[in-house]
Amino acid sequence: MKKLILGICLLSFLFVGCKTSQQLKRTNTAATESVKPDEPKVYSIPSTNYQEPANNTQSQSSTKTYYDNSKPVRSQSEAFTFAQEGDAHNYQGSYFVILGSFSSPDNANRFKGTLSSQGFHSTVLHSASGYYRVCVNSYANESEARQRVGQIRTDYPKYSDVWLLIKK
Repeated sequence: MKKLILGICLLSFLFVGCKTSQQLKRTNTAATESVKPDEPKVYSIPSTNYQEPANNTQSQSSTKTYYDNSKPVRSQSEAFTFAQEGDAHNYQGSYFVILGSFSSPDNANRFKGTLSSQGFHSTVLHSASGYYRVCVNSYANESEARQRVGQIRTDYPKYSDVWLLIKK
């Protein structure tokens, strides 16, 4: 009698265990299939610029591109200096677009060279915290800086961790 009860208990545990693992497999499969990385959206809005030539009236149309900035942009405020004094006049404003941060100046300069080969004009900033930040743009207006971050995220997905450094 004890063997019969023990056998029934083992079989019930076996069936319950199999059902649970099947449900977990279904749940994990559904979760991985439904999760997809967010892709930034790019909007192009036509605009018309009116110019008045001397002879006749013509209109030129152009397209302005707006990047979706729905993904939050990391920003940090700190004091810094330019690693090369000559770069200070090229980068004015309070909002700096940062693509890399390094504890070694050699690594920062190596990354700067990599960015140059990809068409970026960059400079190295030495922050008060001791890090060397590789900056590609600076802006006086925060919304323009955030627009540039969105553009970089869209055009260069491998730099999706781009962030803003706000000058103290």
